[in-house]
Amino acid sequence: MNDNTVTESIKGDRSMTQGFVAQYAAEAAMQIDGVYELVPSFAVALKEKAGVVHEGKGVRVVFGQTQNDIVSITIYPVIIYGKIIPEVAWSIQERVKADVEKYTGLDVESVDVYVCGVRKPDNEEES
Repeated sequence: MNDNTVTESIKGDRSMTQGFVAQYAAEAAMQIDGVYELVPSFAVALKEKAGVVHEGKGVRVVFGQTQNDIVSITIYPVIIYGKIIPEVAWSIQERVKADVEKYTGLDVESVDVYVCGVRKPDNEEES
């Protein structure tokens, strides 16, 4: 079985890729006040340079080893300057967990947040 796909369900067969789950997680994270952007990993950046489109950049999704309905998510945000980083990170964790569980039916085991930087909001940047 491919690590990239979930294929069992009580209601019937379903197929869910890491990119599909990552897209939900990225959209949830970007709705948090204080998140400027999500930073793609090095591997994703290389794929994009090669022309491969990657859904949910700035998010890494790993399905459970023994159960495919359990997922771990890692988010790589850039936070807006002046926001309290731990509060923004906590909000990301709560929102991503709730949205992914609600819209995919998967159990989110963990949501890890690795802040990749801090940036001034666009309206405050100097020319």
